[in-house]
Amino acid sequence: MPRFVIERDIPEIGSAEREALRDAAHKSNGVLADMKAEKKNIQWEHTYVAGDKTFCIYLADSEALIHEHAERSGFPATVVTEVRKMIDPVTAEG
Repeated sequence: MPRFVIERDIPEIGSAEREALRDAAHKSNGVLADMKAEKKNIQWEHTYVAGDKTFCIYLADSEALIHEHAERSGFPATVVTEVRKMIDPVTAEG
């Protein structure tokens, strides 16, 4: 399944309290559960919170599912990029 990085512009998210982040995660999880019940293949891996942005890592059958989740959850998908390859320190070991 393709992996996507979703950049979301969300003013002041970096200074959000833990409870606000928990509420956001709960809302996202609810939409994901509804989509899975509809046989839509999408999964949230994790999110990095930085300044006025989040960078979410998702697995999904298509970019369209990413946009659908964004619309249904109310969290903007400002930029969606499909991950083509991954590298890490082990990549250097031949």
